[in-house]
This record gives sequence, C-alpha cells and structure tokens, in this order.
Amino acid sequence: MNYNRFIFAFLFLFFSCISLAQNAFVKGVILDTEKHPVPSVNISSQGNSVQTDSNGFFEIVIPSNKKVSLIFTHVSLKTMSLTVSLKTNEVFVFNPIMNNSQEQMGEVFVSSGNRKRVQGIATIDTETIKKIPGANAGIENVLKTLPGVNSNNELSTQYMVRGGNYDENLVYVNEVEVYRPFLIRSGQQEGLSFTNTDLVQNVDFSAGGFQAKFGDKLSSVLDITYRKPTQFGASFEASFLGGSASVDLVSKNKKWSAVTGVRYRNNSLLVNSQDTQTNYTPTFADVQTNINYDISEKWQMSFLGNISQNKYLYQPLTRETKFGTIDQPMALAVYYQGQEKDQYDTYFGALKTTYKVSPSLTLKLIGSLFHTTEKEHFDILAQYRLGNVNAEDPENPSAIDFTRGIGSQLNHARNDLDALIANIELKGTKEWKESQLEFGLKYTRESIRDRVVEWEMIDSAGFSLNPPLVILPENNQPYTPYTGPLLPYQDIRAANFNTINRFSGYAQWNQQSEIGSSRIWYHLGARFQSWSVSGALEEGKNQTVVSPRAQFAIKPDWDRDMVFRISGGLYHQPPFYRELRDLDGVVNPNVKAQEAVHVVLGNDYNFKMWNRPFKWVTEVYYKSLSDVNVYSIDNVRIRYVANNNAKAYAQGLDFRLNGEFVPGTESWVSFGYMKTEENYENKGYIARPTDQRLKFAMLFQDYMPNIPSVKVYLNLVYNTGLPGGAPSYTDPYLYQNRLNDYRRADIGFAKVFVDSSTQNTKTSWLKNFKELAVGLEVFNLFNNQNAITNTWVRDVYSKNQYAIPNYMTSRVFNVKINARL
Repeated sequence: MNYNRFIFAFLFLFFSCISLAQNAFVKGVILDTEKHPVPSVNISSQGNSVQTDSNGFFEIVIPSNKKVSLIFTHVSLKTMSLTVSLKTNEVFVFNPIMNNSQEQMGEVFVSSGNRKRVQGIATIDTETIKKIPGANAGIENVLKTLPGVNSNNELSTQYMVRGGNYDENLVYVNEVEVYRPFLIRSGQQEGLSFTNTDLVQNVDFSAGGFQAKFGDKLSSVLDITYRKPTQFGASFEASFLGGSASVDLVSKNKKWSAVTGVRYRNNSLLVNSQDTQTNYTPTFADVQTNINYDISEKWQMSFLGNISQNKYLYQPLTRETKFGTIDQPMALAVYYQGQEKDQYDTYFGALKTTYKVSPSLTLKLIGSLFHTTEKEHFDILAQYRLGNVNAEDPENPSAIDFTRGIGSQLNHARNDLDALIANIELKGTKEWKESQLEFGLKYTRESIRDRVVEWEMIDSAGFSLNPPLVILPENNQPYTPYTGPLLPYQDIRAANFNTINRFSGYAQWNQQSEIGSSRIWYHLGARFQSWSVSGALEEGKNQTVVSPRAQFAIKPDWDRDMVFRISGGLYHQPPFYRELRDLDGVVNPNVKAQEAVHVVLGNDYNFKMWNRPFKWVTEVYYKSLSDVNVYSIDNVRIRYVANNNAKAYAQGLDFRLNGEFVPGTESWVSFGYMKTEENYENKGYIARPTDQRLKFAMLFQDYMPNIPSVKVYLNLVYNTGLPGGAPSYTDPYLYQNRLNDYRRADIGFAKVFVDSSTQNTKTSWLKNFKELAVGLEVFNLFNNQNAITNTWVRDVYSKNQYAIPNYMTSRVFNVKINARL
C-alpha cells in the first residue's frame, strides 16, 4: 500500500471490499398521446434490445452502477432516449408517452437515488451489508453506522433512532410490516434478525419526517425489498458463528421464481468472551422464502414466508469482575447454581397480489399472519463475594484478600406468551403526468395470551432484604429480631388475555413541478388509526388519531448539485401490547397514543473530490412529544409505566459524508449530536433512557493495491454513554446513573478467489463459482470493555451499594467463507 493511502487509512481507521458490478432492470408500459399502449417499440442499449408487446409492456436488462442510455424507436413515432443509473438488481419502472411531433433526445436523466434523495431516504448497497464485519452482521449492523442511529449492544439487532426506543421503529419487508419477539430481555437471546441478507435486493432507511404512506411509529422506517430472481443461482456462507445458504429458482417460462434462504447461528464464541463462565447451548435457526408468480403482464402474486426457532439454554457457572480505582481495586466473585431455558417459535406468512388496472392505476392486496409462542423459564441462584483486591500479589493479582460483603440472589421466572397478529391491507397508486396519488386501508387483529410470574429474593449477611418500595418494619438483623413478613425483593404476577382491533389508512399526494428554473417536489398526506382493547380488567374505549404529514424539496438551478428539504407533521404511535402493560404486568386498555410533532430540515450536496463522486448530507431535527408513556430499559427489555403522564422533546444535528474514498468502493463518515429529555408529572426535565448525546461512526472500504484480491474493511462506532445502570426500582429524579462511553471497532480481511473481474482467468476448479472468498474477522479490535447494565451489590459494613458493570464481548476472532454459484 502506498504512503498516501496508508496515511488516509490510518486517519479513518476502517476499510472494506469492492462492490461487484451486476445487472439492473428497466421495465414499463409505453403509451401514445391518446393513452393507448404502443406495441413494437424497439428499446436498445449497448447492443441489447427488446420490443414492447401488444400491451405496450417492455423489460430490458442493463448494467448496474453506471450511467446507461436507452433509445426508444418506432416506425411512426419520434425517437426518445432515457439515461439511467441504477443499483445492482434494482428495478426501475418507466412509463413514457411517445408522440409524433418532436424528438425527445438527451433530455431525461433518471437515477433511482434522485427520488429517494428528495424524500430524505438513505439507500444502503446490499453488497456493503454482506461484507462489513460485525458481531451481528447484517442490515442492522450497517444501520448503526448511520447518523441518528444508536446502539450500545453488539449482541442485539435493535437500534434507537433520534431519541426513540426499540419499539418506535417500523420495519417492512416487501411492503409487509414485520415484528420481533416480545419477551426478549438480552441481546444474546435474540439470535437472528428477521431480515435475511442473502435475499435482499433494496434497503431504504428514513430516520424521521417520513411520509404518510408509512405506518404509525414515532422514529424511523426501514423498508426492505427481497429480490425477484431472473436466473438460477446459489450462495452459502460459513463461519465460527454459524452459516447460511440460499438458492434462486426460475421456471423455464419465467412466470415462476423463488428465492429461499436457511440460516443457523450460535453465539457461543461471543458469549464465552464475557466475564461470566457458562455452559451455553443456543440454537438460532430459520428458513425464509419469497415466491413470485406472474399470472399475466398486468397481474402478479407473491408469497413471503418465515419459520424461526430460537432455543436459548444458559447455565452460568462463575463470574469474576474487576472494578474500582487504582488506589482501591475491587472485585466481585459470583458462583451460580441453576439454569435458564428460553424458546421462541415464530411463524410468519404474507400473500401479496398486484394488479395493474390501467397504465396509470395499480392496486395491491396484502394479507399477512404472524404467530409467536414464547417461554422464558429460569431459576438461578447467585452467591457472591465482594471485596478488596491485592493487586501487588504477582501470583494472583485479582484475588480478594478482604471481604466487604457476601450474599445470595435467587431469580425465578415462568413467563409464557402466545400472540397471533393478522393483517389485511388494500393499497393503490394512481399516476398523472407529474402527479401521483397513493392510498391504503388496513385492518389488524392482535390476539395476546400472556402469563407473567417472576420474582427475586436477596439475602445479605444472613438475612433477607425487604422490597425497596414497600413500607415494612425496619430489618436490623442480626442485632435485633425481625417480626415483619418475608417478601420477595421484587415480585410481578399477572395473566392477560387481550384482543386489539385496529383500522388504519392513508392518502398521499405526490407532485413534481418547477418554480422558474428550479425543480420542486411536494408530498402531502395524512394517516388515521382507530383501535380498541378488550379482555382487560376494565373494557377499553375506542380511540382514534389522525396524523397529517408533509414533505417539500427543491433543487435550485445552480452549478452546485444541491437539494434542500423540509419535512414533518404530526406523528402518533398507538400502543402495542408491550406499551399497554405496566410495571406490575397488568394491562391498561386505555393507554393513549404517544404524539410527536416532527420538523426536519435537510440538505444534500453532491460533488466531486479527487475526480470521484461524493455526497454530504446534513439534517437538523426537532421533536415535541406529548402523552409520553415513560419506560425503563434493562439490556434490551423495555418496561412501560403505561399512563401517558409525561411530555418530552428530542433535538439534534446529523452529518454524513459518503463517497468513493477509494476508487470503486463506497465508504462514509457519520457524526450526530442529540439531546432528549422528558418531564414526568411536571417534576421537571431529566434525560430519557435513550439520551445518547454524541455519535461518531466510520465505514471504510479498501483493497491492497499490489494484491487487489485482498480486501480489507473496518466498522467503527463511538457513542457517549446512555443513562442507565441504576437499580430498576430507583426514582430517576432522585438518582440517575450514566454508563460509560461505547467504543467498538470490527475489522475484516478477505482473500477473493473469484469475482466478476476474475471470471476470464479462472482455473478449472473455480469455474463453477461466480464468487468465492475466505476471510478473517476481528471483533472488538481494541478490546474495549463496554458495559450494558450494572449489577448492584451491597456492602454490609458501610451500607454502600456498588455498581458492578456487566461487560459486553471482548476481542474475538472469526473465520468465514463466502461463495456464490
């Protein structure tokens, strides 16, 4: 590597691999000026040509990731041209009108990114997602490098966006909303994200101010499209963390196509790097399929299915955590008995049919069913010893030489949940010359059966500790006898059988026009949702909310390529089941929808540096929230107060610079500042659990210039500490702790034996592969100790409590192999 590149890589501290050039697709219906389909139009591009059929329909394959010109010719109509630049496997729909009065040459340039650019949507390349290393590699791993997206848990796929929590993010796959398990309380239990990276074609993400056509959440939208294969293909990946395989199938007549993926994951490699020594036997596996059938040129059907089973068997043995200061080093030694047995089985199916009623009207009918059965059973006895460490002992520097406290803690849970969620939705799109109307109507039925039984007993120095929130006689054992009742330190017991019926819908108007020589875009719309909860101790009342939203973008006729945006509106989040359940596990059916006013100002600036394309994105945002349902976060478990007695705000500034720092690759640098506070029952404003002030991230891709087949990539994230780690019963207005900063760097190296650039030089044993690479990954490169929560231990002598950090994973090495046929 030459000197300049070495310096640049040192400054940015992360690398990656080259995106592989593949194909994209342009299709549509050609009409004449009287809106009649035009058959026998010849569409040509770089030696490839097709003709429209009797209905005016065409589809042509073009190279991706480059500017391509298409020429439209007809014996009786004037010639027309179109210039496009599309991502790999992207499908661009183009429905032009050809006339016989003038030629339309060189006037149209369409990039798929242009539309998303004016909407404030970030598009993530699928090849980047597959290559970037991470303890939980995939879409969420890359999302966490974007500005405004925060997480301090590498074992979890959950993320927080601009002050919101994990429950405030919408996730769609093929326009179908997907769900995550209910009872998950730690990242290491999650296993697999719903999204299978091997099946993905497009990934779009909006961090706020999104349009009315998206659902009723407060923070973000992740919109994923699975690919529709055009030819046979297969891929597989294997590593120390598990493996995956996928296959693309296409029928001879091209009417049927299917992409299917199978995944398996085992987190033992990561969990064994933590302080707690365990017998750990996880099994995370799923199978997904996306089947497409073209009934005719106007009518298509598809099926998306997923079956997932997560078994989590956990038997802790011992734990030793060192903490304290240089002057007073301390250690906590814990010895465990018992085990935890959790299982999460989920089944998901969605049937979607699309019918093109006319060239300007398209209707879609989507039905989906989600079923999950979850159980969380554990009995774990932890006996601890807290004391001072003799760091000067060379033979055993972590040995406790003076015991400050001893005690026991017994945790018990028998939590079971069965949830069935059914959806049916009608969506439509009506197009005019420069305008578009989108609309939809949806019905959802949620049936929840839930049993919560969990308690905790704490014993210190031979006597049981009373619960902190219950007034009981003073316990001053062993000096005086205790006459009060023996109660669990914490105790939650509830049984809920609830049904939630929801009706929702939206209408949105999209318009393009011009002001002078500047191009402008409008997106105006509104959503509504009406719902009621039954089956609780008291019957819930019917509630309705309406959410108007708007976006405006302008591209001035300047020499510099800039787009300015303003978006926002009124956003509501009607309560899901978790938000209805209070701290005692009891459902309050009349919890109101949380409400937020969003205002987002943005600017996109495309420019060239070193004669390569770059983009600088800036966004300023403010959210004013009312009817807030306050909550606490323990690892990834969220517990709500369920009373809407708070108000809050979030404000911040995000920057992102992305482009080809190295020719042929895309990399980016992100920076974000965010502040969010809440005011509960007019007690005053304090930091919310998601108040992560500063965020800095880099994702960089490179290759060795003298050995271009060796790729290097690194994913780096720095977040300031979150409020958290305080005991769960603590009043945050009296005591609020903040965790240490989160710092993590994951680096990967890959030797590429086959890709698109080596196909002409392949040896005989490699000729069957389209891609083949072997890699080495190092997770947590600098071995930073990041804490997710604290364990609180009493010192019986001083009556003090010590916060013992629960550290995440340390440095871990992983080897993996990727192949595609």
